[in-house]
Amino acid sequence: MPVQLLDQIDAAVKAWRLPDWRQVNRQNFPLEGSEPFFNEVREELENGTGMVQITGLDVSRYRMDQLRCIWYALGCYLGTPMYQNRRGEAMRDIEDEGKVGVSLYGETVDTKGQKFLSSGARTLSPGKLRFHTDRCDVVGLLCIRQAAEGGVSKLASSATVYNDILVNHPDLHALLCEPIPRSRFGEEAGGEFISYDLPVFGVRDGKLTSHFSLTYIENAQLMDGVRKLSAQEFDAIRLLLETADKHSFSMTFRPGDIQLLNNHVIYHARTEFRDDAEAGKKRLLMRLWLSMPNSRALPATHAVLWGNVESGQPRGGIAQPSVVASVA
Repeated sequence: MPVQLLDQIDAAVKAWRLPDWRQVNRQNFPLEGSEPFFNEVREELENGTGMVQITGLDVSRYRMDQLRCIWYALGCYLGTPMYQNRRGEAMRDIEDEGKVGVSLYGETVDTKGQKFLSSGARTLSPGKLRFHTDRCDVVGLLCIRQAAEGGVSKLASSATVYNDILVNHPDLHALLCEPIPRSRFGEEAGGEFISYDLPVFGVRDGKLTSHFSLTYIENAQLMDGVRKLSAQEFDAIRLLLETADKHSFSMTFRPGDIQLLNNHVIYHARTEFRDDAEAGKKRLLMRLWLSMPNSRALPATHAVLWGNVESGQPRGGIAQPSVVASVA
């Protein structure tokens, strides 16, 4: 992160007088002259590698409430923060919440009678996360503390996965371009569709988008009235995960590190982790979901998940109960 921007962040924090980070915006948290930096980040996310790591923020200099102001402000300068759950949270702490996380996001049982956690509950546990994408243009993570062991971020280019499967298994690739049932388990309270169909791969104007989370696909298969996947479709999904792992690389967070990922072109996963609270090593990340002003246009079939599929339009995130109730 440029030294000038760090100095401006420090000055903005010292001048901050409002009581809540949710009141932060570009006007009351000025970072003058920083637009070239944010333009460069947005360009890399949309038209470059799709991933950006920013280092240099010394989190030990600030209180937790100040860190929330800083992180939310950076999100506002990059794009528009979107709601991450049905409780209207625009910033989410990512840490092991144990049974609290399960109560918030839910669990059910699978066909073998074993516990089946929602995607949100899995995120708030110390277990590993499979390769997936989030429901936003860009997901941002700010590391406050790392775990005693594990919690390594794994990344893979969905474009690389797309091309690999297309060349080596065109029959399975074709299946991933066709609608696959998903559930909204643990996401929205109500909504027009409890389950919906969406392809894993979509292309518009020469640009790829891939939305994938096996948890929502698996849960849809437990629901009555949902089409059951064929053996070939399951083979295609397994191949996608294997291919992503083959092409992946790892990133270990350090306090102050920021990771930004374009969900349309990057899959992310996480290894399991172990906290040691007594030693001050309890993993804590702050997450933002961002709608980007330079986002790509998406196929019309993706409106069921994203809402507005045109480029640069506010989209993604989780619909709020009051909004759902007003249109039901």
